[in-house]
Amino acid sequence: MNVLNIVEIIGTIAFAAAGALAGIEKRLDIFGVFMLALTTAVGGGIVRDILVGITPPTAFVFPTSAIISLITAIIACFTYRWLTRFTHIILICDAIGLGAFTAAGANMSFIYEYNRLFLTVMMAVLTGVGGGVIRDIFVGDVPFIFHKEVYAVASMIGAICFFYTKPLLPENGAMYLCFFITVLIRMVCMKYDINLPVVGIKQIRKE
Repeated sequence: MNVLNIVEIIGTIAFAAAGALAGIEKRLDIFGVFMLALTTAVGGGIVRDILVGITPPTAFVFPTSAIISLITAIIACFTYRWLTRFTHIILICDAIGLGAFTAAGANMSFIYEYNRLFLTVMMAVLTGVGGGVIRDIFVGDVPFIFHKEVYAVASMIGAICFFYTKPLLPENGAMYLCFFITVLIRMVCMKYDINLPVVGIKQIRKE
């Protein structure tokens, strides 16, 4: 097990915890909480696999991430009030997970010889943020990545760096660089409250 596998596990736990907490806050039943945890953690990878023709999806063939997600959801149900005190830790783990899944998704584009820039970026972004989008849609919220936060953009920049450095760096060097850049951008934006501009439509007052 290498470093990237370890941070993927951390990211899976963070994403599953975020999904479970969202379900608890929305007052869903146990099944709903479990489904949100599972969807947030593995939903992006499943969508990515289906779109590029990898069937059955990796999460179904190797259900380790799904099992980790369900265990995390069970723990979240019993420790909900305690977990809500550590918002910053969850956000940090979430940033690590974003970087790990972005790197893993980008790397898969080369494993399956879809080594084109657009495909690499799409596979990376779908893996990194797809589960969160599905989760938000399930609970009736505007997806988190569609308003203000620098999240998907960090994933995109990391994937672009991966694509252009893959032929230059040895072995997993490009994956580690992608991971580092994605996490760094996300962490800096969180620390300094850097957000994407919001397009506002001014209402015309009627005289």
